This record gives sequence, C-alpha cells and structure tokens, in this order.
Amino acid sequence: MKTFVDSVLGAAVLSIAIALPLAAAEPPYPSHPLRIIVPFAPGGASDVVGRLLAQKLGESMGQTVVVDNRAGAGANIGIGLAAKAQPDGYTLLVASSAFAVNPSLYAKAPYDPFRDFQPITCVGSSPNILAVHPAFPAKSVKELIDLVRTQPGKHNYASTGTGTTPHLSGEMFRLAFKLDLNHIPFNGAGPELQAMVSGQVPVGFASVPSFAPQVKAGQLRGLAVTADQRTAVLPDVPSMGELGITGMAGDTFQGLFVPAGIPKPVFARLHKEIMQALARPDVRERLAGIGLEPVSNTPQEFAAQVKADIAKWRKVIQEVNIKAD
Repeated sequence: MKTFVDSVLGAAVLSIAIALPLAAAEPPYPSHPLRIIVPFAPGGASDVVGRLLAQKLGESMGQTVVVDNRAGAGANIGIGLAAKAQPDGYTLLVASSAFAVNPSLYAKAPYDPFRDFQPITCVGSSPNILAVHPAFPAKSVKELIDLVRTQPGKHNYASTGTGTTPHLSGEMFRLAFKLDLNHIPFNGAGPELQAMVSGQVPVGFASVPSFAPQVKAGQLRGLAVTADQRTAVLPDVPSMGELGITGMAGDTFQGLFVPAGIPKPVFARLHKEIMQALARPDVRERLAGIGLEPVSNTPQEFAAQVKADIAKWRKVIQEVNIKAD
C-alpha cells in the first residue's frame, strides 16, 4: 500500500522533473528589448550618450535598446524612475553629475545613490569653464578677481541653473577669493549662452561642451577651465591648476548605472558589452565631438568617483546653503 511519505516523495520528484526542463528552457539574457533612461530632454550630452550606446548595444546584444527621456525636477524624475525599476538588466540609467549633486541639493531626493544603484562606468567627463564676453574688461582670471574686488556687488555671473555643477564651480570660485559676485541662474545652457553672447550677463560658468563652439569662434573669451590640466577640447584655455589656483577642480560626468541587486552574470555581460562599445574609435570620436573626454573606468573606480563628487559638492551646497526645493 502506498504510504503518505511515498506520495510526498513522488510528488517532489515529479515537481523537480517538471521544473528542470523549464529552468533549462529559460531564455538567455537578453531575451527582450532593453531601456536606457535619460533624465533629461533630448539633445543634451546625456541624451547623446544614451542614444550612442543604445545603437551599439543593440548591435552587439541582438536586441532593441530604447532611449526613454524622462526630464524634470533637475533629473530627479528619471533617476527616481530608474531606482524603482526591476534589477534584471533590462533598465539602465545614463546620468550626469546631477546624480551626485541632488541628494544634497534636495531635501527629499527620490533615490539613494549607494543603496539604489550599482555604477557601471563613467563614460566621459568635462571640466567647467569660466568665460566672459569679449568686450568685458577682464582678460584673465587675475584681472577678473581684481575688478570684482574693486567694484563689490556690481558684477554678476551666470550659470546653467541652481545646483548645477557650473553653479557650484562658480560658488567655489567666489568663496575661494571672497568675492561679492552675484549669481544669475538660467534654465539650461542655451538661455545662459544667449545671455552671455549678447553681453546681458558678461561673466559665466558652464560645462566646456556648452561654451566650446563660442569660445573657438571668439564670441566668448575662455579665462580658465576648472581642472588641474588643460582640456583637449579647448587647448588654448589655461586650467585653474596651471594658474596656481588649487581646490577648484570640478567637472560634469556622464555615467552609466543599473538598479542595485542585478544578477552578477547579467551585470558582467552588460559591463563587458559597454566597455567594448566605449573602446570603439567611432564612439570615442563622437564623445570628443560633444566635448567629453572618454573615461571608461571600472565599476569600483566609478563608485569612488561618485562618492568623492558627492562629498565635494555637498560641502559647497552646505556652505552656501543652496536649496532647490
């Protein structure tokens, strides 16, 4: 007579026998389209990076890769959406330095950069630049400092918006030299550039890609880039480090992240495919074309980079008491 134990064991064996073929039949990654969330509107550097990688990953992985632009709230909408996505390797995030700035800038950022994400790599970065209108009397950083000191409260500087890295670089500069220099935020690089070229606000900070064409054309005069070394994009513009100004290094990165908890084999596959794409000469040329210096570092190196940026920008935000809410 068949016992209860025999029945249970038989059912267990049958369940295992059924499960094994199902597990074996599970499709390999990736089995359906991937999505790259870009937390900005189309046309900017993050969007260019996202579309470039979508094309290359689609070719190498044999799946459609869709770019999903989710702009708004200083990138918080798109980053917050990516933070809540399933950690299955089908959702990636391309984010700028806003990823590192926002947790300190907003009282309630919708993500934790360490808990919610795993960094893949920094695609590229560019320093910020201090530039002036050609008619502005200061022709060097020293002359600008001297001019502002002799005319306190008279001069303004423009940025791409409150809490952006150009704004924070401007505040670092103002604090370093104790300058009475007023901040005029604009809603992005386009409006700021228009104000700068017209002479409405003759002094400004922006990312190098935003101002490079106008500096090359003589419509703006680049005084210095916020780095220790000159940038290949504008080799004639000195660096702050070269001028003996320390502690002013500040850049804007473009990086790739995935939601935390992604399976290790899937993460390894993604990292391999992305690094191969970024090593392609045509990809590096395209990145250089938008003013980015290619980086392509390891996940560990990028994690350390993000951690250092968070600490650096938090210090400036807290010292000046900058709030975006």
